Amino acid sequence: MRLPVFAALILTLGGCVSSYQPPPPVSDADRTAVVQPAARAARTFIEVVARVEPVAEDLCRTRGVARNCDFRIVVDDRPGQPPNAFQTLDKFGRPVIGFTLALIADARNADELAFVLGHEAAHHIEGHIPRRQDQALSGALVAGVLAQASGLSPDEVRSAQEMGAELAARSYSREFELEADALGAEISLIAGFDPMLGTGFFDRLPDPGDRFLGSHPPNAQRKALVAATVRRLQAG
Repeated sequence: MRLPVFAALILTLGGCVSSYQPPPPVSDADRTAVVQPAARAARTFIEVVARVEPVAEDLCRTRGVARNCDFRIVVDDRPGQPPNAFQTLDKFGRPVIGFTLALIADARNADELAFVLGHEAAHHIEGHIPRRQDQALSGALVAGVLAQASGLSPDEVRSAQEMGAELAARSYSREFELEADALGAEISLIAGFDPMLGTGFFDRLPDPGDRFLGSHPPNAQRKALVAATVRRLQAG
């Protein structure tokens, strides 16, 4: 996962929305058309966080994989950022989940935001960052040993190590995404949302298909997994 630079806490979103003032030439009608949807999106996002975050933290503590289950939800408010969400760790090991403003605005309903938030929280609950780091390190070590045994130069060995780390990490990316989809569906369902409505995001994303070493599974596979997870949870 890439680590965007995040600039604002969730409460900042409310401040930005409520303090928005259009340029003087803009009419009152145009101002209302812009501000009201943004304000609704902000309120929906805050309500979703209030319901989903405690569920995610409870499941995190129950699973016992991650040491720190105190999620920090942030908004990346830099202009021009595309719809995106990410999960990372701060320097103290606290889990951070970030949303860009474009993703919040693009959500068609609260269920989509809840599923995305649950999905990102699931990455931390399942320990995907340290697992990915371990796999990358193993791939780098194996590639480095093989490169040295082949008599390559130090620069060529370093290049082989970088390639080995990338290939090893990518080889498990799909598995991690599917794990996060399943647990994310469970989190959003417990929080009172509809995970199947939440997967509506997949219908608007380019389908990665079934590419070799692709980082994400096909959208249809992800939706089918969420549907199966919901059926299993509701039957149980």
